[in-house]
Amino acid sequence: MKTLRLILGDQLNINHSWYLKTDENIIYLMAEMRQETDYVKHHIQKVVAFFMSMRNFAKQLDTLNHTIVYFKITDENNPQNLENLIQNCIEYYKIEKFEYQLPDEYRLDEQLKSICNTLNIRSEAFDSEHFYTKRFDLKEFFEGKKMLLMETFYRMMRKKHNVLMIGDAPLGNQWNFDHDNRLKYKGQVPIPDAKIFSKNINEILDQINKSGIETIGNIDKSNFVWPTSRTECLEQLDYFCANLLKHFGDYEDASHTDEKFLFHSRLSFAMNTKMLSPHEVVNTVVNYYYKNETEITISQVEGFVRQILGWREYIRGIYWKEMPNYASMNTLENHSNLPDFYWTGKTKMNCMQKSISQSLTDAYAHHIQRLMIIGNFSLLTQMHPDQVDSWYLGVYIDAIEWVELPNTRGMSQYADGGILATKPYVSSGSYINKMSNYCTSCHYSVTEKFGDKACPFNTLYWNFLDEKKEYFAKNQRMGMMLNMLKKMNPEELYKIKVKANEIIENLNSY
Repeated sequence: MKTLRLILGDQLNINHSWYLKTDENIIYLMAEMRQETDYVKHHIQKVVAFFMSMRNFAKQLDTLNHTIVYFKITDENNPQNLENLIQNCIEYYKIEKFEYQLPDEYRLDEQLKSICNTLNIRSEAFDSEHFYTKRFDLKEFFEGKKMLLMETFYRMMRKKHNVLMIGDAPLGNQWNFDHDNRLKYKGQVPIPDAKIFSKNINEILDQINKSGIETIGNIDKSNFVWPTSRTECLEQLDYFCANLLKHFGDYEDASHTDEKFLFHSRLSFAMNTKMLSPHEVVNTVVNYYYKNETEITISQVEGFVRQILGWREYIRGIYWKEMPNYASMNTLENHSNLPDFYWTGKTKMNCMQKSISQSLTDAYAHHIQRLMIIGNFSLLTQMHPDQVDSWYLGVYIDAIEWVELPNTRGMSQYADGGILATKPYVSSGSYINKMSNYCTSCHYSVTEKFGDKACPFNTLYWNFLDEKKEYFAKNQRMGMMLNMLKKMNPEELYKIKVKANEIIENLNSY
């Protein structure tokens, strides 16, 4: 029986059971498609990294003597969409069975189920063998519970997989060291240069341009920091452990004008394409910690483990529990448009200028820049979550809908009404000043609420609370701030609201 097995661009898991043995009757299919490059406008580095990673994976399969059929973006016989691709290959190779790994994006899951319904041969779906959890494990875990608290899920995962545990107790006698992960970076310790993987990306760039794919952002041919092969991903993991882990937790939430990456691992693209598994990342980091306990504290490691074993698996569970309705939720009824500077970085707000420019230049920003600067500003100016989603999905190299959508629409924009977060993640400029050095060289004053030099975050924050106060009236976590709002001098609040409306109506001037 001749079998066709589809491999999607984010299914580059060489340790999948599919590849344990070779079979001349099995054909593996991979393709770079306009269907995937065009459903949202992506960062040029993202397209290059995906194509290069896919090609490296195809070469690896070929080296292992698997039969691989690969369509480059410029191949004349590339149908550029999934349905025609599968049907053409089934006909050409006289395929008798079609197999695929379960996609992580809802749209592809629905498309593949629809395609299989039209085939006149047998089809079968397999697990991607990547995550700690199955699609609906989180839904089952929280069945009958009122709140979907990540901390509860995280503790269960720690116990279940025996990560940083001594029996049933957490290592260090506490589950979460989040309060120890909030230092402001002031150059206290030197930060090693980012690991750069030397490679020639000219051919792929030429093919992307030739194909007419529209992209955003910039790319430096001589400074490409993203790993695009299994070997490079493992090198990046080892580099993180040896050079960055010992300070990761301390400065996890910090931002700095001169430091793009700080002590972050930059492993998210490697994991989201499945070149690395979360199991091996967590196990490697934890084992490195056990071998170097005199140099690394538990708070550095727990903060990292929490992001992967806890948050990453939790986000995926939320995605599959709530889709497809989740993708259209706009509970706060926000409808503003993204300003032009989201595409240029040209704004007088230093924190936004640095974070957006970095995103456009590097296809990267760490979680605080995404959540508490760009996301915070997007929510305070009441931008439509559809537009915010599209921007985040396109601009970041690690953005695949299953992980981007809950983080953006839920955590960042509170458009899901609290399914994921217990309160909106908004703040005035004081939080940004506390966790970064952005405010010291900003055009605006972080201490002022209105006036020409007032920090827009200050003005917008109080305006947002006032505009949404009825919605948050029963939210206990918002109680203190709403009480402060009630006590505010009415004349001062009026000036703030006038200024806030001026900012929202003239965003491109700020």
